[in-house]
Amino acid sequence: MTTETADPSHVLDQWRSRLADLRKVMVQAGVARPEQVAPLTGLQQLQAMLQGKLPYPPIADTLDFWLVEVEFGRAVFQGTPLLRHYNPLGSVHGGWFATLLDSCVGCSVHTTMPVGKAYTTAELKINIVRPLTDKIPMVRAEGKIIHGGNRMATAEGRLFGPDGRLYAHASTTCFIFDIK
Repeated sequence: MTTETADPSHVLDQWRSRLADLRKVMVQAGVARPEQVAPLTGLQQLQAMLQGKLPYPPIADTLDFWLVEVEFGRAVFQGTPLLRHYNPLGSVHGGWFATLLDSCVGCSVHTTMPVGKAYTTAELKINIVRPLTDKIPMVRAEGKIIHGGNRMATAEGRLFGPDGRLYAHASTTCFIFDIK
């Protein structure tokens, strides 16, 4: 999950390269039409987004973070903390942490949704363990499902830098429902 044994500059280069590759195919922000996603599982929806077949969410542009990896039960987002994300105290606002972590844990649940099912966040708990500034060039948030049931799912996530240093962690409970 973290990269504590790898050279942080090498990890950062890999992260930047991955984002550059994705930005070449993920060119359209927006919201997919219902008929585009109806025949797809949650994992297929997110994979289609990474392939540029479905639009990426506009919040990626607003808050400077991107979905970069998905597999069943796991989702990874990558974010760039910038001055425009600061609170009055001179560090990245807790809402930025929360949104990035909500995205990774929620999408880890999303990857497990069969056709015809969706979810919404029922509870989100975050712990910020150290401040974040724009001196940290990039962070990743990795979410993993803990439990996936018919009506509820839980997941956990970690926000860390290229050196593996933990900045925050989260847990979520999601309500699962039928799409009508």
